[in-house]
Amino acid sequence: MFKSVAISEEALKAIAEFQKIEMTSAKIYADFAKKQKDEKNKKVLEQIAADEAHHAQIWKQYTNKDVRPSKIKVCFFRFLQWALGYTFVIKLLETGEYDGVKNMEKLINEVPEIAQIIADEEKHEKQLIDMLDEERLNYVGAMVLGLNDALVELTGTIAGLTFVLMNTTLIAMAGTITGIAATLSMAASNYLAERADGNPNAVKASVYTGLTYLLTVIFLVLPYLLFPENMFIPALACMIVIVVALIAIFNFYIATVRSEKFLPKFFEMSAISLSVALISFLIGLVAKLFFGIDVG
Repeated sequence: MFKSVAISEEALKAIAEFQKIEMTSAKIYADFAKKQKDEKNKKVLEQIAADEAHHAQIWKQYTNKDVRPSKIKVCFFRFLQWALGYTFVIKLLETGEYDGVKNMEKLINEVPEIAQIIADEEKHEKQLIDMLDEERLNYVGAMVLGLNDALVELTGTIAGLTFVLMNTTLIAMAGTITGIAATLSMAASNYLAERADGNPNAVKASVYTGLTYLLTVIFLVLPYLLFPENMFIPALACMIVIVVALIAIFNFYIATVRSEKFLPKFFEMSAISLSVALISFLIGLVAKLFFGIDVG
């Protein structure tokens, strides 16, 4: 039993929040442990879940209340684990716990147990980094290739076609045909390149590249399918917003799983994709005037 001491009302509110966070984290880690096939990873996650639950019990000595995990957060992280993999989710959780540790340090004079909790959290981070070995992360390079090529090539192509065709239906058709052909070409090229490098998983790498490329094509063409035929400028503007959003989401994912900085990669990819789009848009405008194209 931990000794309760008189602490400020502000500290008590913070402790109640820490208790909720620890209970939620314990539930999430326990769920992940149940789904792990690797015994080493499973034992580490079970230990971390037990530690988080223990921390929640420490906080209970101060709040004198039972707290349930946040069902919304547990369900949300289950979805993220299914969609993006456990590596991303665990890194995201650890980032949140790092911020929590900084808040805990403010209470270290009032709550002596905080020193041990902080030590446990730092131990968790090292254990998790050592244990992570997720198959999909071996193909991050293939996904980067597919996304980057699709953004640069398709953004430029569709932007160029926008002022040439000036019809969302025609632009969507041309973009779809070009995108599917480019998807097959990219997947085949990546397969041959991986085979030449002696990669025994060349097929899988090419599939990741192709699927990433195809999904990007779908997102870029979608605005032209949704807007009326004469609203090609709003469709183009919507596509540009989607491009920036895709770059942000993907780079956040990569930065999280690789523990890298987000902004430099985001700005670099955004600058390249949007510059190509602008140049292609101007080329399309010049081509329309030069060739006297009039799609009526």
